[in-house]
Amino acid sequence: MKKICKNGFQKSFFCALRGLKYVVKNERNFRIELVVTIFVLFFAILFNIQLWELIIVIFLISFVLIAELANTVMERVVDILEPRVHPYARLIKDIMASIVLMAALMALVIGLLIFSPYFFNLNKILL
Repeated sequence: MKKICKNGFQKSFFCALRGLKYVVKNERNFRIELVVTIFVLFFAILFNIQLWELIIVIFLISFVLIAELANTVMERVVDILEPRVHPYARLIKDIMASIVLMAALMALVIGLLIFSPYFFNLNKILL
């Protein structure tokens, strides 16, 4: 990281983009979640899902990505405060990872509930 962001909307925006670039470049799970996001949005467009369903899908995608960002932040903070492996440091990281897991599982279940009728209808159309 080069410069510390200070006041001003433009600088804050630049710093946020720099943080996002760091996460995309360095966090494998975030990249995987972005790929899943692309597939989900592709199917949402392909099936022309209803607006309220799209809103829920976008909310769930955002929730998972934000949870992953928070997890990354907490991991870095724990690494700074307790660089050696301490039982509480590991526990904090594990709990943060479980938050991301719960968010992803919730998104998966709700996503399946939203998309399953479209897949079943596609199956009827193709047969």
